[in-house]
This record gives sequence, C-alpha cells and structure tokens, in this order.
Amino acid sequence: MGLLVFLLLAISVVSADQDAFIGVNIGTDLSDMPHPTQVVALLKAQQIRHVRLYNADRGMLLALANTGIKVAITVPNEQLLGIGQSNTTAANWVSQNVVAHYPDTNITTICVGSEVLTTLPNAARILVSALKFVHSALVASNLDSQIKVSTPLSSSIILDSFPPSQAFFNRSWNPVIVPMLSFLQSTGSFLMLNIYPYYDYMQSNGVIPLDYALFRPLASNKEAVDANTLIHYTNVFDAMVDAAYFAMAYLNYTNIPVIVSESGWPSKGESSEPDATLDNANTYNSNLIKHVLNQTGTPKHPGISVSTYIYELYNEDNKPGPLSEQNWGLFDANGKPIYILHLTGSGSVLANDTTNQTFCTAKDGVDAKMLQAALDWACGPGKVDCSPILQGQPCYEPDNVAAHATYAFDTYYHQMGKAPGTCDFNGVAAITTTNPSHNYCLFGSGGSNGTFVNSTAPALNSSSSGSSSHYFHGCGSTCAVILVGVLSLFVVFL
Repeated sequence: MGLLVFLLLAISVVSADQDAFIGVNIGTDLSDMPHPTQVVALLKAQQIRHVRLYNADRGMLLALANTGIKVAITVPNEQLLGIGQSNTTAANWVSQNVVAHYPDTNITTICVGSEVLTTLPNAARILVSALKFVHSALVASNLDSQIKVSTPLSSSIILDSFPPSQAFFNRSWNPVIVPMLSFLQSTGSFLMLNIYPYYDYMQSNGVIPLDYALFRPLASNKEAVDANTLIHYTNVFDAMVDAAYFAMAYLNYTNIPVIVSESGWPSKGESSEPDATLDNANTYNSNLIKHVLNQTGTPKHPGISVSTYIYELYNEDNKPGPLSEQNWGLFDANGKPIYILHLTGSGSVLANDTTNQTFCTAKDGVDAKMLQAALDWACGPGKVDCSPILQGQPCYEPDNVAAHATYAFDTYYHQMGKAPGTCDFNGVAAITTTNPSHNYCLFGSGGSNGTFVNSTAPALNSSSSGSSSHYFHGCGSTCAVILVGVLSLFVVFL
C-alpha cells in the first residue's frame, strides 16, 4: 500500500509555463574565442532562441541586447561563497549583471553556481542562502516574476536511478536538497539537471546498450521496464528525467518542473573513448532535439515539456582532460558545423540539415540594372559581408553580376533566417533547392565562405576594404551616385 501511495504521489501534476525549447550552452575555453557579435550572428543564423552562459560576461550581454534571445546567466562557483554569505554582495552582483542589462537583454534565468554539490562541496552549506539572496535582490528590483533562480545539479546526486520509481537523492545532501526544493517550489522555479547519457553508457560496463543511450529505436523486448510501474523506457535521457521526478516525489515535492541544463555527446575522443564519434554525436543531438521539440515528454509525464540546453555551441580546444572534453561542440570557432544535424521536419532551430535546404539565387534573364541595384543594396544597407566576392577571394569567380548577386542574395536570405519575402529583391531573385556552391565558395550558411564570422558587420564599414566602392561589382567613381540610388531603394527591398 505504501508503494502505491508513493507512486500516486509521484504522478501528481508537474507543469511548465511554456513549450519545451532547445537552447545551447556557450563555453569560452577556446584559444580563438569568437567576438560576442560573431557569437550572436551564429545564434541568429541558426535561430537559437535560448542560451546559457557560464558567467555574466558584459560583452556577451551587450551583444545579446535587443535580439530577443532568452539568456540564462551564471554566478560562477568562485563567486559563490561571497554571494552566499552576504546579501549585499548578492544585491551588488544582481545590480551589475542583471539590472544593468535588463530588459534590453532578455535575461530569464540566474544559475547560482554549477554542480556545486559534486564539484565544490565545501560551498554546499551556503548554496541555499545564495539562491535566496539572489532572489531577494530580484524582488527588490521587481524582477522576480520575470527571472527565475535555480542551480544546475549533476545527475550523479540521484542514486538507484533505475528503475526510476526507486530513485532518491543522495541522502547525505538532504540538508541542502530539501530547503533547495522548498525554495524552487515557493518561487515557481525549476530543478536544473545535467544529464549525460554518454557517461552513463561509458561507466555501465556494457549494461547500457549504445542504442538505448543514443535514442535509437529499440525492439519492444529491448526496452527497459520499471518493474514497479511497468513503464517502458526507450532511452537513458527519459529514464534520468523521470528518476529526478521520483526522487523529488520521495521528498514530497511533486510540482517542480525539470529543465535539463546540459546534455550532449562528444564527436571525438581518445582510443579509450571509441564511442566518441561524429556519427554518435550527430545521432544523439539530432534525436535529442527532435525528442524535445516534439513535446514528447517522458513516459511518466507524457507531453510535459523537458526543455534542454545542449552542451555545447563551440568545441573548446583549451579544455583540460581527455580529447573528448574538447569536442562536445556543434560548431568550430569559425562557426562551421562539426557535423550536419538530421533535423528535417523538426522546426527551424539548428536546422542545418542539407537534405531539405533552400538557397536564394539571381533569376536568369532579369534586367541587368535591377540586378546590379539589388546587389548593391544587399552589400550596403542589407549588411551582407560581400568581401568573399572581392578579387582574389573564394567567391570572386565567376566574375559577373549574376554570380556575385547570387552570393549576396543567398547570404542575406540565410542571415534573415530564410524568412518569407527575404528572397525577392524586387523580383530579381528566386528560391531554389539547387546548391550554388562551387570550389571553395560555400553557400547556405548566412556568412562569409561557409562561416558566420562577419555576418553582423555592415559591409560598407568593413575593415577589409579601404573603400565602400570595393563592394559594388564593376563600380568605380560612380559608386557614390549608385549608393544614393541604392539607399532610396532601402524600403523596397526590406
């Protein structure tokens, strides 16, 4: 009877106030970290609307201003002791890193530390105080209803995680976890959990099948079954999320949603890490994204949002440890995809799948003057970085207006997220499924030569050219006259 009561308690309503989203974590341990404006250009090109920062970097917060991108910022572990011991210190941190940027920068979450219980156990005693002090500072600024406060935890604090119905938090941490859950419940916040099926698989000594870790389809007789609930599990991710719900229910907390603050799979590893491969990373992250965006939920809570931040945006080549630690990224430092995600039919976020890609090209037989004017607009007011079509650059050949216009049109089209009406240019452009890439001139990325490096910089102010006339095909001393005409067409082409 006791087990039945517990299971009924665990089924109590868990809800979230929004549809599930996919976000990305942005680490900065790169030898050549892109400038914040370049990072934001990549986020916009990939239509990533949620990001998590491991700090509250001012440059990133300024670059994210007025983009609408929802931002989770972090109190770094090294600042945790000061904030957890002083309400004034917490208030100053919120003033400098939140109030100074909000609402221009759409900060929605403050992560107080990261995996504190397992990486900085000496600070565990002040973790809940830090949460409360930061929240009090938000209350004082009338921001507590807009910005939630939580702390990302390692899933390793959940013991006996399979079957999920038997899961419980490591009891040695109950003096911290119980008041933390009370805080999350009273403030309408969520439990943030880092879930890494890669490590669960690696440490299982063959008990966990690779397909089960990667969300690959399983035969019904291969699914894992919770003997207490008779619920079938087809992947590690869902089992861990439900284990968290059961662990909270064991402590009588049944209405705190779970958000997965980190999850991913490395694309390269040492010889001792044979399953850290491009194919496995692609499979895991593609399946994870589809699973979250399809609002599938978990077997215990079908249809309940399990928003997830993928670890991570960039490969961090300066990360210490085995080779896999440096290869969790979706992109390299130049914004080039490490692999092409398989996301057809799963929405627009991170939809860099070439199986269903469209491009914007110049139409054949259109009026040459109209085509030239459209090219000039794209490279000017349209803010396309047209340096790749300069002489000697990858997209200079073939040296004609139609080829150069196609590059500019397609770049603009992708920079604007392929939104309706962004491939028209007063009737001289059209959408096609034929990739116009040739040699080293790569299309379809929304940036220069297959990257996103300068896609937010206005072309007319580019430092790569001493004169704006270099951006206009076949243009000499008449550039100023043409530019006046181009500016007059600004509204036409928007």
